[in-house]
Amino acid sequence: MDSSPIVITDDEDVNMGSGTAMDDDLLPQDSLSLAEKKKDLGNEQYKIKNYGAALKLYSDAISLCPNLPAFFGNRAACHMMLGDYKQALSDARQAIDLDPGFEKGFIRIAKCCLMLGDLVGTEQAVKALLNLEPKSAALNAEMQGVQQLRELEAKSMISYERKDFRTTVFQMDSALKIAPACQRFRLLKAECLALLGRVDEANDIAVNVMKTDSTAADAVYVRGLCLYFQDNLDKSVIHFQRTLSLDPDHQKAKVWRVKTRQLKERKDRGTELFKAGKFREAHSAYSEALKIDEMNKEVNSKLYYNRALMSYKLDLRKDAVRDCNAVLNIKSDYLKAILLRAKCHTELELYEEAVRDYEQALKVEKTSEIKNMLRDAKLALKRSKRKDYYKILGVGKNATDDEIKKAYRKRALIHHPDRHANSTDDEKKEQEKKFKEVGQAYSVLSDPQKKARYDNGQDIDESGMDFDPTEAFQRFFFSSNSGSFNFHFQ
Repeated sequence: MDSSPIVITDDEDVNMGSGTAMDDDLLPQDSLSLAEKKKDLGNEQYKIKNYGAALKLYSDAISLCPNLPAFFGNRAACHMMLGDYKQALSDARQAIDLDPGFEKGFIRIAKCCLMLGDLVGTEQAVKALLNLEPKSAALNAEMQGVQQLRELEAKSMISYERKDFRTTVFQMDSALKIAPACQRFRLLKAECLALLGRVDEANDIAVNVMKTDSTAADAVYVRGLCLYFQDNLDKSVIHFQRTLSLDPDHQKAKVWRVKTRQLKERKDRGTELFKAGKFREAHSAYSEALKIDEMNKEVNSKLYYNRALMSYKLDLRKDAVRDCNAVLNIKSDYLKAILLRAKCHTELELYEEAVRDYEQALKVEKTSEIKNMLRDAKLALKRSKRKDYYKILGVGKNATDDEIKKAYRKRALIHHPDRHANSTDDEKKEQEKKFKEVGQAYSVLSDPQKKARYDNGQDIDESGMDFDPTEAFQRFFFSSNSGSFNFHFQ
């Protein structure tokens, strides 16, 4: 398509004898003479591409002589060079109203209509030109453009219905190369960008359209869609309602208004239940909200985190980890989710995973609190690689001395070698190993100094090279009153 600058030729200069809407003797000569000078000065500015100055001069000429079509034709050309195709179209139509035989007026109407995406208007202007000049080829490129745009629109409808929004964006980019001022194409592209998650790009297009046309229903709709994907649900509903006030039959706005309201109601319901301490019901509410729209990444990341928190409150650590993973698949720097997952990993005794989580959190936000959490996680990891004496005795980490003694008594009797004298060789070895571990655990946890060092993560000699579990057993069970061991095996 011909995209070269529009040249104002001599035949568009004011002709004093023909091509005007009134005879010379009906025009005040002073006004006509001055208007012609203004037009000539405008032509000079136009030729050096000073379109702003040219536009002012043409407007002055029109004010002096508002009934000369060539003046409107020149100003239309100037508007086109400035990219204001709507105003150019208005001037071109005014020109042919004044002179229905003004060919260049129809040429400019066709060009402006095509730039604006008005295919029917382009075809009508071409037809009018051919009625005046049947052999004219001036608008052949525009007719090719109309055909290309119709093909692109048909293809975009198919790709949009298939939810292949990426292809629709590509098709609209191609269409906008032919019709760069087409609001319809720009807003369809913006809608698809929003649906693809490229919300900032979509929002820029919608806002720019709204600045020039606040009543553009599709622009208000796309702006509402962007707010929806930015988790600004209240304002999103307002924009969808505004769209419907501008266009009551806007079906997309109706659908998205319903979806937005449903999502907001379920999300708010979950929050209310959480604040009331009803964690199981809140968990269900967040689950219902997550079913509404899997494409809303911003909202869903928060819903997954909220549900993870409910799972944690319900002691469902593994479920909480799964939801934290879902959050971080959407937003890898979601700090609250990283820290909650780290806490769950710690409580699940997955210390290596917890250390990785705290290291990731520290990359997101370097605070002394997170540094301390990482230090504690590394210490827990180090402890986990040692024998867990509390676990061996089957007691908690806050067990009293009496509880530790009772646990040792029970475990030592269970694993004592004499109890398994008739077992297989492999079973004997396994029980001897456990008997020794029970003795080592008791020797550390029953000694206040060793226990303190162990609890603080300090190294304890666990080699057991000089440890005799039988001797420890005898010391524990020896009765000073009877002088004998206070136990027997059945």
